[in-house]
Amino acid sequence: MSLSTPPPNRLASAVALVVTVVALATGCTAAAAPTDPEAPVTLRYQGNAGQVTLPELADDLGYLEDVTLEWVGDTTSGPQDIQSAATGQTDFGGAFNGAIAKLVAAGSPITSVIGYYGSDDVAYNGYYVLEGSPIRSAQDLVGKKVGMNTLGAHHEFVVREWLAKEGLTADEIASVQLVVVPPVSTEQALREGQIDVGTLGGVFRDSALERGGLHELFTDTSLYGEFTYGSYVFRHDFIAKNPAAVADFVQGVARAIRWTQTNPREVVIDRFETIIEGRGREENTELVQYWKSAGVAGPGGVIDPKEISIWVDWLVREGTLKDGQIDPEDLYTNEDNPYSNGTYEPDSGPDGEATS
Repeated sequence: MSLSTPPPNRLASAVALVVTVVALATGCTAAAAPTDPEAPVTLRYQGNAGQVTLPELADDLGYLEDVTLEWVGDTTSGPQDIQSAATGQTDFGGAFNGAIAKLVAAGSPITSVIGYYGSDDVAYNGYYVLEGSPIRSAQDLVGKKVGMNTLGAHHEFVVREWLAKEGLTADEIASVQLVVVPPVSTEQALREGQIDVGTLGGVFRDSALERGGLHELFTDTSLYGEFTYGSYVFRHDFIAKNPAAVADFVQGVARAIRWTQTNPREVVIDRFETIIEGRGREENTELVQYWKSAGVAGPGGVIDPKEISIWVDWLVREGTLKDGQIDPEDLYTNEDNPYSNGTYEPDSGPDGEATS
């Protein structure tokens, strides 16, 4: 397996790519007029192989009333997923909030409508070195390689934020080489010495730790504790044209999140297995056995303003955005979330019932 280190100015390159994508999208998209709010709407989306997305769970639980879902394939990363939504290839997508902020700053007319993934004490991403490695601090990472699934998203932001919080200078942080490695290959790359630090989460973290020989350098929860990191987005024109559909999507996904938050892990996994086995995509259910939590901090995916503003501020500090270039308040809305708009009490269950 051969790994290559990406060129300098990764974030700037990512933004340039997004600008091109957005320019192509917005250049050929006319403003949409509102249509019949009662008409049924089909939402095109990308899934994840061997896993169940929260919209898919909401659909299976019967929480979606005014929309149906149309799977068009599987996504390769969060940034790719929201770019597909921004260009009209799909109707919604999900990604790390920092990646969403960059896309908006590049001119994309999208809005976050609900949080959908994060980190807690059982669902988190760890950054690991080999036992016996001389790397034990942020300073030890100067000039070293850190493997992660994609650049310009969750793991790059978290690594760079941790390095900054640990006192490294901008030049020292820039010397840390961020290397793209598929999650399925990260453990092997780390054990073979092709990278110095490996990013591991979920099944890949648990199975690697079972084999032993790894030392945890830090985790994303060590930065902010329980924290929602990513959101689902829709384009502005789609929201304007289909407000009832977007509202139905949000309430359904919110209730599905709450369902996972209020049911035993075994019940959730059993439901995931049933969904995967019934959708006919030639998958297995091995990955869902390791599911522990969506990691969503708030009830039903209600977006906390700090989950957006913290990454906008980070991009400003990094020089990717100008101060005041975008207002974090313009990037998201909770108006359709039943756990925020007064439909349900924040601590109630998926049908508004009281929970113990």
